[in-house]
Amino acid sequence: MSEAPTQKPPLTIWSDPRLQAHQSSGYHAERPARLDAALRGARSVVAGVHGQERSIPAPASREALSRVHDPAYLDRLDAADALGARVQLDPDTYFGPGSLGAAKLAAGGAIAMVEAIMASETDLGMLLARPPGHHAPHDRAMGFCLLNNVAVGAAHARALGARRVAIIDWDVHHGNGTQDIFWRDPDVLFISLHQAPLYPDSGWVNETGEAEGAGATINLPFPAAGDGALYAAAFERVVLPVLDEARPDLILVSAGYDGHARDPLASMLLRDGDYAWMAARLREASHRLCRGRIGFCLEGGYDLGALEAGVGATLRGAVDPASHPTPSSGAPPPAAARIVDGVVRAAAPWWRCLRDDPSGRSISAA
Repeated sequence: MSEAPTQKPPLTIWSDPRLQAHQSSGYHAERPARLDAALRGARSVVAGVHGQERSIPAPASREALSRVHDPAYLDRLDAADALGARVQLDPDTYFGPGSLGAAKLAAGGAIAMVEAIMASETDLGMLLARPPGHHAPHDRAMGFCLLNNVAVGAAHARALGARRVAIIDWDVHHGNGTQDIFWRDPDVLFISLHQAPLYPDSGWVNETGEAEGAGATINLPFPAAGDGALYAAAFERVVLPVLDEARPDLILVSAGYDGHARDPLASMLLRDGDYAWMAARLREASHRLCRGRIGFCLEGGYDLGALEAGVGATLRGAVDPASHPTPSSGAPPPAAARIVDGVVRAAAPWWRCLRDDPSGRSISAA
């Protein structure tokens, strides 16, 4: 008598205690307690849906890292690691014994998650790792980030045969590193929703990619005090229609929680339910477009309570999208809505869905 097929878990999270080897000599916003908070939020959902938690099986290989990072930069990291000293790689980014090992393990977690999702071994995945990655361009460390985890994961998906990968970055800071890595790549769609002006002072509407990658980068720079209504308008007007047109084989999310109203490093007004709503809509898109293939990579988030709640809300929204059908009430302020209109105009040459507005008017119209 044959055994019944094993049902794949509805949710898998990847993390590892070895990631905590990345530590500053003094207080720093990017600290080990962040990972503890994120894990508390995730575990509150995993237990309820019979999901699973996995350790990261291996650090990213040199080959995998070299798909997105300059080999000379990787050599510099290896040399700094060999010294065993504590140094600042830029004004915001510390590096000490254990930092490179943690960063390579975090990138390896993105690879493990992507492999499991592409092989349909789990319904959806989330990587809870640090240091974060989305500020790291191809050739240097930047903004708390050493290696670009989500970029490593996207490039690995392409190596596994994915035709196109979409990366949605809702961290409050522009994902400049991810943009840099895929700036000329038509096969990786990068959409960033972020506060501007704010570090790293990039991610403006006119930054749309170049050469064959022209149009594959879309930036939504929002003014301070943007709330769930603004993000919902951006999703409904830009993010979701473009995803439907792009038809990626995998959706990855740079999931930062520093846009939360309680976060000390920015000035946005997102709430727990807004993260649940965005995750629910992206999960629905993954079912329409790519057989449910979606993975979330932790980026920022520096208020521990908001981080814990945001991660939990994200996973609840992704696991059960139907329970989160309604965005925040109200409409975005006219000035903010005009920014979305500007994004539509900037990206419309490459996206038919942005030229054929079914409503026949802009979201900022009275």
